[in-house]
Amino acid sequence: QVQLVESGGSLVQAGGSLRLSCAASGRTFSSNNMGWFRQTPGKEREFVAGINWNGGSTLLADSVKGRFTISRDNAKNTVYLQMNSLKPEDTAVYCCAAVGYRSNYPYTKHYEYHYWGQGTQVTVSS
Repeated sequence: QVQLVESGGSLVQAGGSLRLSCAASGRTFSSNNMGWFRQTPGKEREFVAGINWNGGSTLLADSVKGRFTISRDNAKNTVYLQMNSLKPEDTAVYCCAAVGYRSNYPYTKHYEYHYWGQGTQVTVSS
C-alpha cells in the first residue's frame, strides 16, 4: 500500500508560480511510477504529468508543456510539480497518483494508477 498526501495548492494570480508536493508513505517509494492529474467539476480527470521510478523519464500533457515540470526525490519520498506561467484554465484540484510497480516509462492513463491522494486545490485568478 502507498499513502499519498499532496500540499502546495493555493490561490495565485495568472502568470504566477506554484510548486505542489506529494509525500508518499508505505511501500518503497522508489518502486513506483508517479503522476499528477487534475480535475474540475463536470470534466473528466486530466493527465498533467508522469515520471518513471527513478526520475529519468517524464511526460507532460501538451497543455502544460513548457510551463510545468515534474520531478521526484526518492530519498525524501516526494514527487513535485513545478507550475510556472499559470493560467486561469489551470484552475483545478490536483491529485498525485502512484502506480503499483516500477516501469522505465511514465504512464498517462488514470486507470494505470493504483493509489491516489486526496488532492490540493489550485486556483488561478485572471
